[in-house]
Parts: sequence; structure tokens; C-alpha cells
Amino acid sequence: MKKVIKILKFHIKTGKASPAPPLGPALAEQGVNINEFCQKFNSETQDMKPYTLPVVVKVYAGGSYDFEMKQPLTSDLLKEVTGIEKGSGEPNKRKVAKITRDQLKEVALRKMTDLNTKDIEQAIKIIEGTAKSMGIEIQ
Repeated sequence: MKKVIKILKFHIKTGKASPAPPLGPALAEQGVNINEFCQKFNSETQDMKPYTLPVVVKVYAGGSYDFEMKQPLTSDLLKEVTGIEKGSGEPNKRKVAKITRDQLKEVALRKMTDLNTKDIEQAIKIIEGTAKSMGIEIQ
């Protein structure tokens, strides 16, 4: 078994990984071939919708690495479901969209693997919190 020397976490837009900061310097510091990583990530995500994905990079001794892509950010999924471009700057005062319980459940089911719960009701509450903080009204 390979020895993990560092675990790095990033948010990277699908098909848009580049050697620019913060990705490049963080990977280079660990001896990872940045261009190779960017090519692999971009080729795996180029056909996906434009999301921002949480990515976990495990760096092993010798500069080899694995990376795991998580589900898109909850905010990206909520924006997609509600059809908005961005959340409200004043979520308590200005609402930008409405979402149904069924739509919340749909997002929760998709995010379930990344959440720290296996209970769908808890997952819906987590997604609901993000929706509220974005100025999305729950119906």
C-alpha cells in the first residue's frame, strides 16, 4: 500500500483545471506533475455541465497521486434546479427563487454520498439550509 503524504482539497470548475493558483502551486509543492493532473481532470470532466466540483487529491510518496471528484457544489445544484444565476446578497430580505420539497429531495439524493448523514430527512435539512442562505424560499 502506498503511503499518503498529503491530502489536498480543491473546488475546480469542470473542464477548467489550470496550473494557475491555487491549484498549480499547491500540487507543485507536493511534487505532482501539474500539467498531467490538469489534463486528466479536464478530460474526465469536459463533457459535464459547467459545475464546480469538490476534488480530493491524495498525494503519495514519489509524487504519484489519485483524485476523487465529489458531487457538484450544493449551490450549483440549487441554482440549476431553480434556474437562477446566483444567490441573493441579502437572503433574509430579498428572495431570488422558490423551491419545492420534491426539488430539495432531488438535490439531497444527488448529494447524499458527500454528506455526513445517511438519513434522507437530515440530508434535506442540510440542503434546505444552503437554499435559505442563498435567498431561495422553500414552499
